Order: sequence, then C-alpha cells, then structure tokens
Amino acid sequence: MNLNKVYLIGRLTQDPEVKSIPSGQNVASFSLATNRVWNNQSGQKQEQVEFHNIVVWRKLADIAGQYLKKGQLLMVEGRLQTRNWVGQDGVKRYRTEIVAENFQMGPKASGTSAPSKGATFKNSTTANPASASSVSTQPEDIPVIQIEEEPISTQGNDDSDSEVVPF
Repeated sequence: MNLNKVYLIGRLTQDPEVKSIPSGQNVASFSLATNRVWNNQSGQKQEQVEFHNIVVWRKLADIAGQYLKKGQLLMVEGRLQTRNWVGQDGVKRYRTEIVAENFQMGPKASGTSAPSKGATFKNSTTANPASASSVSTQPEDIPVIQIEEEPISTQGNDDSDSEVVPF
C-alpha cells in the first residue's frame, strides 16, 4: 500500500495568486511558512523555518483567493507532487509542491473577511450531489464547505490537451 498525504499548519507568506488556465479551471498558489523550535546542546533556543509551495484547484482556488490573506494561520491537507518543465534557457527545472485537497483557516484576525472561528474547506468526492457546495456547522460552530469535484491530475497524462501551469 502507498500513501502520499501531507498535513501542514503554518502562516501564509503572501496573498494567494489566482489564475485561470485555458480550460477555464481556476488555480491558486501561495506559500506557507512552518517553523521548528528546539534547544541545542548548549541550551540555546534554535529555530528553523520551512517554506512550502501550495496549489489549490477549482472551487477551492476561488475560496482561497476570497478568504486567505498574508499572515493568516492555515492548516492544509494534501499530497506532494513534483512537476518538471524545460525553462526558456533550455534547463530542465523541478518544483515540489503540495496540492491541497482541504484547508482550514485559523481564528479570524480583526479586519479580515474570513469566517469568525475558522472554516474548513474540502474537495469531496462522495456521490451525494445534494451536498455539493453546502455549508454545515460542526460542534465548535465552524462552517464546513464541501465541494464535490474529482481530483485533477497534471502528471502522467499522455493526452495532448493536458495542462502544465508553471508558477
């Protein structure tokens, strides 16, 4: 059995950039910073920051563009994906990113348009069309928006109409 699952909790380093690809689908990209704090052998506090490239597709891209802002706390659930392309200089380039399948916003900071206690946004592949784009309330009064869409793959497709979106 194989598993490709990533969970991150961090802060956005920039507002999401939303684009529309030629097929009409929206894609948003942003960076998430996570940090690790520890004490070294001499007892001094050390910190290491990692920056993660996040990509969201379709309705999640629209939601990200509308609600996510730089500095906001965010939990992302997704999968790792590495894309490659040949740059204008003829050099093959690689980029590893997290393709988000769900995300949950942290508490609302004053002056933002995000929901008050945070919200969970998911791409759902269940077969119940009545729940598409529905908002439900969890015990903590956190709204959940479930979007029914099939996952999109940009790798391993031999069709000539496959989309590659370098950022």
